[in-house]
This record gives sequence, structure tokens and C-alpha cells, in this order.
Amino acid sequence: MKSCLVVDDSRVVRKVARRIAEELGFSCEEAEDGQKAYESCQASMPDVIMLDWNMPVMSGIEFLEKLRQMENGDHPKVVFCTTENDMAHIQRAIMAGANEYIMKPFDRDIVESKFVQAGILEQTVS
Repeated sequence: MKSCLVVDDSRVVRKVARRIAEELGFSCEEAEDGQKAYESCQASMPDVIMLDWNMPVMSGIEFLEKLRQMENGDHPKVVFCTTENDMAHIQRAIMAGANEYIMKPFDRDIVESKFVQAGILEQTVS
């Protein structure tokens, strides 16, 4: 089973994202900030990271830059899930190594579509 790390300072957003990821067949862990996410990745590198931008302690972009420097840190697919929608933020995230970008609020259809685009999930025929 593929693993997903949901990183967001909002408990509600973590629960929603976790439920969606679990429905899509992922085992899930949660972290409430970039530092906790970094520590989680040191213990066990996930296959996918759903990442918020604005968090206390360590922001999503700071976490992503550190992640990509870790051993095996190029492995996880990183999907930013954020309210930051200007092109400068999106470009910075992609340059730092994000694979996809989802605007909040999101639902299962949006997450599933982005996971397919990023090569995380196979396209399903419905």
C-alpha cells in the first residue's frame, strides 16, 4: 500500500485530506507543521505528501526545500494544497520540487485528478 503524509496546521483540513487519501487507497500519517513533517520523513519516507504552504515552525516551502535535499527526498510526489494562488507562489513551489498544486478548498475529485496528473494514481475508467 502506498503511503501519504498530510501536512497542514489545520486539524480539519488534515482530517479531510486524510479521508480522501485513504479512500484512494493510501495509508496516511499526519503532521501539523513542516518540522513535524521533516521528522516523519526521517523516520519513514512516504510515497506522497499533501503539503500546506502557510504553517508555524516551518512553512511548506521550507519543508519542501529541506525534503528534496534529504537522502531519498526526491522519491515522494509532493502536492501543495494551499490558498496561495498567485503565479509567483506556484512557480516557486514547482522550482522547489512540487509535483502538483491544488487550491483550497478541495474535494475528492480534485485530489484524484491531480494524483493522476502527477502519476501517483492510475487513470480509472468509470
